[in-house]
Amino acid sequence: MHVAGRSVGHLGGRVRKGTLVVLGSAAVLLVPWMVVLARTLPADTQVRHWSLAWVGLDVLLTAGCAATSLLGLRGSPHARLTASATAAVAVLDAWFDLTTAPPGAALAQAAACAVAEAALAGTCVCLALGRVPATGPAAGSAVDDRRTPRPPTHHKGTRTQGS
Repeated sequence: MHVAGRSVGHLGGRVRKGTLVVLGSAAVLLVPWMVVLARTLPADTQVRHWSLAWVGLDVLLTAGCAATSLLGLRGSPHARLTASATAAVAVLDAWFDLTTAPPGAALAQAAACAVAEAALAGTCVCLALGRVPATGPAAGSAVDDRRTPRPPTHHKGTRTQGS
């Protein structure tokens, strides 16, 4: 890590300090933008393509679950990326379910869906962080960071302890 220099940390490679400064600046600039939105957006509105928007969100969620499952079963390290993205989509789905539902039975249904989506998001976060054991041909190397002891291997002309 070279905080004074150009490279900082390890996020799948070396990250330029400028990139992190831009991200931090974006976070700061988004705060006044949220205030503008809160003050200027209408309380309600009519939306075109409402069903398309919701189906599209569920398509993203389905694709994320499928991709994470397939990659994880193959032992691919990319399962962490799709798990992370799927967690974000599940949280967004829960947020919009709750904030767009009218009071009453529809809100109760949205809350039930939000609980399921929160569980899905939590599972995906655990996968992204390597907290769930992996399966597949490369199990233990892709999704699961914990190092499990491997049985001793015999090399030609050498013996391992205990053999």
